[in-house]
Amino acid sequence: MRSFRFLWSSSALSNLADGVLKVGTPLLAVTLTRSPAEVALAGVATTLPWLLLALPAGAVADRQDRRRIMVLANAFRAALLVAVAAFAWSGTLSLWILLAVVLLSGMAEVFADTSAQSVLPMTVPSDRLAWANGRIVGAQTVGNDFIGSPLAGVLVTLLPPAILGAPGILYGAAGLLLLGMRGTYRPTPAVTSTPTTTLTPATTAAPAVTPTNTLATTTSSSQPATTVTHAKAHTDASHTTEARPASTPDPACSSTPDPAGSPGHAGPDPEGAAPSDPEPSGAGGGPGPHRRSLMGDVAEGLRYLWAHRFLRLLAISSGMLNLGNAAFFAVFVLWVVGPGSRMELSPAAYGLMMTTFAVGAVGGSFVSDQVIRWGGEGRTLVGSWLASSLLLAAPILTPHPAVLFPVAVLWGATNTWSNVIVISTRQRIIPEGLLGRVNSAYRLIGMGGMPIGAGVAGLMGETWGLLSVFIASVAICLTAVALIARAIPAFTPSTPHP
Repeated sequence: MRSFRFLWSSSALSNLADGVLKVGTPLLAVTLTRSPAEVALAGVATTLPWLLLALPAGAVADRQDRRRIMVLANAFRAALLVAVAAFAWSGTLSLWILLAVVLLSGMAEVFADTSAQSVLPMTVPSDRLAWANGRIVGAQTVGNDFIGSPLAGVLVTLLPPAILGAPGILYGAAGLLLLGMRGTYRPTPAVTSTPTTTLTPATTAAPAVTPTNTLATTTSSSQPATTVTHAKAHTDASHTTEARPASTPDPACSSTPDPAGSPGHAGPDPEGAAPSDPEPSGAGGGPGPHRRSLMGDVAEGLRYLWAHRFLRLLAISSGMLNLGNAAFFAVFVLWVVGPGSRMELSPAAYGLMMTTFAVGAVGGSFVSDQVIRWGGEGRTLVGSWLASSLLLAAPILTPHPAVLFPVAVLWGATNTWSNVIVISTRQRIIPEGLLGRVNSAYRLIGMGGMPIGAGVAGLMGETWGLLSVFIASVAICLTAVALIARAIPAFTPSTPHP
């Protein structure tokens, strides 16, 4: 458990840094320009690295020592942010320098977060995964929203260069703490054939198995609600650990069939003979007769995701929802912050609004299991997405803090419920040996549209005004809800896989 304690401490500091940057970057941009197009570029710079690097980062995390990747990424971010903060102290910081810094820091974040998703199961026994995930999620929420968000609002008002300098120091400390983790954290090479224990001899009747590849519309999730995403993205957020709980059987080691043509699927021997020993694929850079290239690993994750009809549809719907939300929040700060805005909030009040979002997220996590059990996974997912989409319109139709702050609480709760369902579903479906690469492919689709949404929002706001952005954002989100609502009844647990 020593290694986990260092990992938890590092996660707490890095998430505090994330929280300061997440809220501080658009607030700092507003002090440099009031152009919707230019302010929206901050959102583009924050999310563009996921579009560019999600796939190779997943393959690298399956090949190299994950702790080393995290240490190097944190060291790079620390050096970059501290150096630019010193430059900004002279008063010569421009919007374009700020955007370049956010973009480069985001590139390092992709590698750090992708590795962080998979390293936690290597630090605790399998029967403590749920406990460990709960501790990590608590650190994420407190660091990002309870402390980081209001701190960013105060720093922008009192000492703007500290928006960059403080996270830089925190990332440096987080990297040093990771050095306290003992041992190496290079993943075991993936195996492309199904383990022999999954095959049933020809003379033995196979037990009936209910596929677990879909959302149940009337039953609750078998996964404990241990993962909460704290950002506006509805499918993934920074530093979210998506380790498979110990109580969940590995889909690759069950009799549930894999998607057609996917790695890890082996049919029964027609002669009833015992299969040969599986061969290592060479993923992870390990030895093996069939060592693949980095792009080969990337392609394997993409093929699995695209062959699985429900995962593919879930990724597309999530991507549409995140695109709409990215567009909305890219210019929302102009609607609520500063003189001349509709609410005229101070930067500190905007940070407080993000804290109320965290209150909703934490509160929602406490009752997520009961909510999902009561409504069923399918209905709860559709209901959460529908509610969060409609709530986007509330502070636009009634631009008053008395409306904004309660809405932020509800945003946090509904976001938590939907993320618990989506993440648990992925954990049940994706084989352990492909989890990193398929999750990266999912993130590419689910989050890749966010920089596009933010960029288009800036252009629309500049040309037709902020209201045009908000209307389009709500329409896109409602379309995503309709898409998944129509699909869920066709993918009940009795539906064959994929």
